Amino acid sequence: MSHTCMDEYDPNSLTVEQAHELIDRIVEPVAGTERVYLRQALDRVLAHDIPSPFDVPPHRNSAMDGYAVRANDLPLGGSAMLQVVGESFAGHPYAGTVGERECVRIMTGAVVPAGADTVIMQEHVTRTGETISIESGHSGGDNVRQPGEDVKAGDAVLRAGRRLNAADIGLLASFGIAEIDVARRPVVAFFSTGDELKGIGTALGEGDIYDSNRYTIHALLERLPVEIRDMGVIPDDPGAVEAAFTEASRHADVVITSGGVSVGDADYVKQTLDALGKVDFWKIAMKPGRPLAFGRLGDAVFFGLPGNPVSVMATFVLFARPALIKRAGATHVAPLTLTATSVARLKKRPGRQDYQRGILSQGEDGPVVDTTGLQGSHVLSGMSRANCFIVLPRESGDIEAGNPVEVIPFAGLF
Repeated sequence: MSHTCMDEYDPNSLTVEQAHELIDRIVEPVAGTERVYLRQALDRVLAHDIPSPFDVPPHRNSAMDGYAVRANDLPLGGSAMLQVVGESFAGHPYAGTVGERECVRIMTGAVVPAGADTVIMQEHVTRTGETISIESGHSGGDNVRQPGEDVKAGDAVLRAGRRLNAADIGLLASFGIAEIDVARRPVVAFFSTGDELKGIGTALGEGDIYDSNRYTIHALLERLPVEIRDMGVIPDDPGAVEAAFTEASRHADVVITSGGVSVGDADYVKQTLDALGKVDFWKIAMKPGRPLAFGRLGDAVFFGLPGNPVSVMATFVLFARPALIKRAGATHVAPLTLTATSVARLKKRPGRQDYQRGILSQGEDGPVVDTTGLQGSHVLSGMSRANCFIVLPRESGDIEAGNPVEVIPFAGLF
């Protein structure tokens, strides 16, 4: 008995979990590193651990504006009078030593002078001329940051595989690091297939549509540490598809196509991959996006995404994206999942894991999620309105309003 991509149940389809496991087992990071200036390192993947060249903070410093004092001079009851003998500012430390019943005016971040070991906040001090009065209730060591309290010299401040964000760039700059080694960005070649696809700016004939998938894929790739090669639209011709595969395999570390992986007479992607490379699987028990081909093309990893635009986004985000992150040498972090209460009845037939498009918001008693309406894999406007996937398990049926559901927010995914 044969099963089509429209069937809800197909014993030859992998589960989502099986597909993830197989992809993760096959995909390996690309080889090679390059040295870049720190200003060029945003979103790049760190090639090696970065050890701290010194303690952070490098010296005892004040956590508050106030007065640096000796703990021995703190009153156990009543108050104590101390003489102000100097000032310590960030970049301009006090050069002397704080003696008995002496103190130094100090600013946040300034070096705590020798002899002192405690900082009293200025709000807790009464100053008259060059003397201050301190009440009881303070403890030795208050408001003093110790050397190495944050990071000790030699400790790894950032680990290999980290995709660098703005805070990481600032952290590296704080250590005086001007250049770092980052992983080579994998080259991703992609193209669409289909005689009906036309480029933006051309007139549409009867039955033609504009190729949105290449723009979607390009935008999704822009969010990742990869080099992008757009190979355009390839017609439904076995020779043209084979030529595109051959060209892509010459320079790409990852090849992505959209369309042509179903069971139609003009769908040549899977059969071309069968001939030139290896198909590891081509069907997943999920909706949208069952016809997803995954395999190898020479040294490249291959993803044959479906043709419908919502299926393209779902399969890219859930399968291609983590593989690309691993290929780039980065540590993949699984997408955040939340539990929300569905405010609408969600239609579903058992057999495939559903990724319905939803709108997540904060309700009075916690997160709630509503459907975007029509869930067809061609309804790209619903994907545009959505801010999450509503994940419905493979064997579940309809979900009544008021029941909890799992959601994957889109934030950070594209």
